[in-house]
Amino acid sequence: MDSFPLLVIGFILGAIIMYWLFSRFRSKQQKERTNEQSVILLEKIRSVCKLISVEGDFAEIYSYENTKDLFMNLFAGRKKALVIINAKTHIGYDFRKIEMRADTDKKKIILTHFPQPEVLSIEPHLKFYDIKNSMFNTFSSDDLTNLNKEARQHIMDKIPKSGLMETAKKEALEAVLLIEKIAETIGWKLDYSALELAENQKKILEK
Repeated sequence: MDSFPLLVIGFILGAIIMYWLFSRFRSKQQKERTNEQSVILLEKIRSVCKLISVEGDFAEIYSYENTKDLFMNLFAGRKKALVIINAKTHIGYDFRKIEMRADTDKKKIILTHFPQPEVLSIEPHLKFYDIKNSMFNTFSSDDLTNLNKEARQHIMDKIPKSGLMETAKKEALEAVLLIEKIAETIGWKLDYSALELAENQKKILEK
């Protein structure tokens, strides 16, 4: 009978130790699962890669002329063409340039830097008119390749004055909301307080 209280005390102590070990193990598992969630979430956001927010169409007339000096500069061979450039451009954001970190304790993604909009693609389509070749200077396949490059650069030079970049900046809110929705899919929150947003955009996000 004297050993009965000792057995009870031993049983209680054993139960306490087992509960403590179980709690520690469960806590460790939960932390590992949360860390794994944060890694998956960050990669999921980056995997979106590029978000097109603005699309623009350009129609430009481009005059191409090339002169080649021949026979010790005694003669000149000239070729020229009128080129109609129809181009579609996409302006948006490269999500790989976003800077963010995860707060696993609060299940929060902290957005610290959002990139500026950039040209994601230019798709030029060329039509040639009034093509004129000289005897010793004619259009070749290399000329067409170079013309495509020049057309692309011509459109690139037009973009800053087109207003597309300013429009894309106004659409930055949509990109932030997309990231917020991605975070919410696994029960996380997005903290964008470090970003500089216009007052009207902040009001929309706070709703």
